[in-house]
Amino acid sequence: MQSAEADRLEALRNYQILDTPPEAAFDDLVRLAAYICGTPVSLMSLIDAERQWFKAKAGDMDIAETHRDIAFCQYAMMAEDVFEVHDAQLDPLFRQNPLVTNDPNIRFYAGAALITPEGLPLGTICAIDTEPRHLTVQQRDALRILAKEVVAHLELRRARLQLEQETQKLEGLLRLANDRAQSMFMVSRSEIFVKQDSRLVRVHTEDIRYVEALGDYVNIYTSRERYTVYSTMKELEAKLPSREFARIHRKYIVCLDRITAIEGDSVQVDVGRVQDRNVPTLIPIGNSYKATLLSRLNLI
Repeated sequence: MQSAEADRLEALRNYQILDTPPEAAFDDLVRLAAYICGTPVSLMSLIDAERQWFKAKAGDMDIAETHRDIAFCQYAMMAEDVFEVHDAQLDPLFRQNPLVTNDPNIRFYAGAALITPEGLPLGTICAIDTEPRHLTVQQRDALRILAKEVVAHLELRRARLQLEQETQKLEGLLRLANDRAQSMFMVSRSEIFVKQDSRLVRVHTEDIRYVEALGDYVNIYTSRERYTVYSTMKELEAKLPSREFARIHRKYIVCLDRITAIEGDSVQVDVGRVQDRNVPTLIPIGNSYKATLLSRLNLI
């Protein structure tokens, strides 16, 4: 018995519905139950370990929950069919119940159990009146149908929540993977391969002094030689470590560590022992790039 109750409570909590705000789908179903049964009050009641909590209410019912010991619904959810109390004042089980002797002065109660697909009862959808009454065969059948609809909405709600949670997990994993990939990419950008004739040459980015655009080609100047490759400045800029290189002109990217001086609107670059004596050491600074460049230098 304890094991069955533990399974029931676990199933209830897996729906993640206790103490949640009102939802239109459940409000509509309890209103429909009141219309069908002709009662002033209808409820969707969920039975927790020590309380019954009302997810949805129709009619004049101000309380949000009651102790489980006085709940009509704890009996109704265990019944094999619609549980009906025609006159609670005449029923030995309920005539001393505070819900009968005091507000809300229940006289009539009818509840249909909310049964999960696994056969576990969660609570009821019920109709309540302050006057004795009997449900018709059609009303009892309608209450059974509404109970199944409530469970169907619970299942849809749980599936949606699970999908949202799985989506969040997937997004988290993707962010983690992207961060890891970005980290690996940053590490890999310590070197690039450039195509020279029919071979690929490995160039360490720490050896690059600056890059110069020449139409559809770029010149990559290292401390030893110059490489001319078919590429764009934007494409090459994306492959270089952003912390070490800066675009200073629409035609030039320089290694910040190789700047030895700034003279007016030009930077002087240490080009090392490059063989080409025509390699410029003064590189112009574009007006739109100057502020960004100066902000990245340790100026005193």
